[in-house]
Amino acid sequence: MNILFLMTDQHRADTLGAYGNRLAATPVLDELARTGTRFDRWYTPTAICTPARASLLTGQAPFRHKLLANHERNVGYIEDLPDDQWAFSTALRGAGYNCGLIGKWHVGHHRRAADFGFDGPDLPGWHNPVDHPDYLDYLKANDLPPYEIHDRIRGTLPNGGPGNLLAARLRQPVEATFEHYLATRAIEMLERYAAEPQPFFLQLNFFGPHLPYIVPDEFFDMFDPELVELPTSIAETFAGKPPVQANYSAHWTFDTMPLEVTRKLIAVYWGYVALIDMEIGRVMDAMRRLGLNDDTAVFFTCDHGEFTGAHRLHDKGPAMYEDIYRTPGLLRIPGQEPGVVRTEFVSLLDCTATILELAGIDPAPAVDSRSLVPLASTGEVPWEQDIVCEFHGHHFPYPQRMIRTDRYKLVVNPDSTNELYDLFTDPDELLNVYGHPEMAEVRGRLMRRLYQVLRDRGDNFYHWMTSMYDVGDVSYDPTLSGLDEATYR
Repeated sequence: MNILFLMTDQHRADTLGAYGNRLAATPVLDELARTGTRFDRWYTPTAICTPARASLLTGQAPFRHKLLANHERNVGYIEDLPDDQWAFSTALRGAGYNCGLIGKWHVGHHRRAADFGFDGPDLPGWHNPVDHPDYLDYLKANDLPPYEIHDRIRGTLPNGGPGNLLAARLRQPVEATFEHYLATRAIEMLERYAAEPQPFFLQLNFFGPHLPYIVPDEFFDMFDPELVELPTSIAETFAGKPPVQANYSAHWTFDTMPLEVTRKLIAVYWGYVALIDMEIGRVMDAMRRLGLNDDTAVFFTCDHGEFTGAHRLHDKGPAMYEDIYRTPGLLRIPGQEPGVVRTEFVSLLDCTATILELAGIDPAPAVDSRSLVPLASTGEVPWEQDIVCEFHGHHFPYPQRMIRTDRYKLVVNPDSTNELYDLFTDPDELLNVYGHPEMAEVRGRLMRRLYQVLRDRGDNFYHWMTSMYDVGDVSYDPTLSGLDEATYR
């Protein structure tokens, strides 16, 4: 079976019509959801680009593959996977697959996609590399104007300097955008692979809608800011929260901009998503034209989410909120029943085993991954009742672990304030109830369950928990490995 893997960067689930955005302009991805499976609890293993992408490549949680931070903000961790690292792409190559990657790589610093068996242009960096020779050749060959931006949106740093660029208008037609270029190169590779006898895996990685949101006028102004509903968590006060969150808010200059600017930023972000959806549509049209639909599985997801003003934050960082950990996840397998919606806790990590199963390859080397194929139907499937995510730092080391259940989320922050949220009564995660006496039993059970998962995985974070907390004896507590009303409901 062929596999098309569509991936964006820093993408909120609530930007898609399929996930409830009534204003969204995402007909292509909405159709993929309508004809395939939509996962409503799809999480990233860690909300930062390089470690999340390395987890997809290896099927290993970040603590295991140890590529823990983006090299651009190196905080003392390794910058590349080891030379002998197993990767699903090399397994596909070994099974006779053509294997291509168009777009963002960002899995380490020196080792490139080609080192892991991928065809395609080497496009380094964390955002659109608009000075790349292949992109410049594309513009020249099509008589298109060069990259140029104006009407920049940014706040003011605490020291009075200009804040990070958040958005800008792109003085280019759609055909000249980097997104159009990426889709064009992906279509060319589809045409090449369709003409060859081998099955193929093609991964199309857009660099957006990662900030700064830089799009042409028609997408910059696609949505009326007055119609944008601000996130409830914009009321965040950071009371009872780890101090790093308020510091990050100042770093991202939220309070230096009026709420009208925040509305505009959200509107432009949605416009960026609409641009990407349109370009994905070109790729899907090519799939139909080439007769590939009936034997090609299609994934859509991203590496992690984006704050876009939620909790008075931008970008991502050391705050394990749903905005950056819960992401969109869609999967369509030829012959499956349409319109399946699953509420199990699944992960970007699970794509690795799924890809291998679809290709008829043993998924065992993807040790932290579980195939999603059984969930691409409406039948009952035994599955874990919770999910554990991790973070290791960005700009500076900052280890965190999170466990999310149906009702609760516990975040353990070493040397800072731990967090506990009741998502039934507080879905926007504004009130940290970790220290509330009435939550003692829930807090203890979640702490023990998190300890158990980390210990069994071999994540040494559990040693820190042992030294700091009385987690009790979890060896013989059967309720920790399954659904427990007091904790999960």
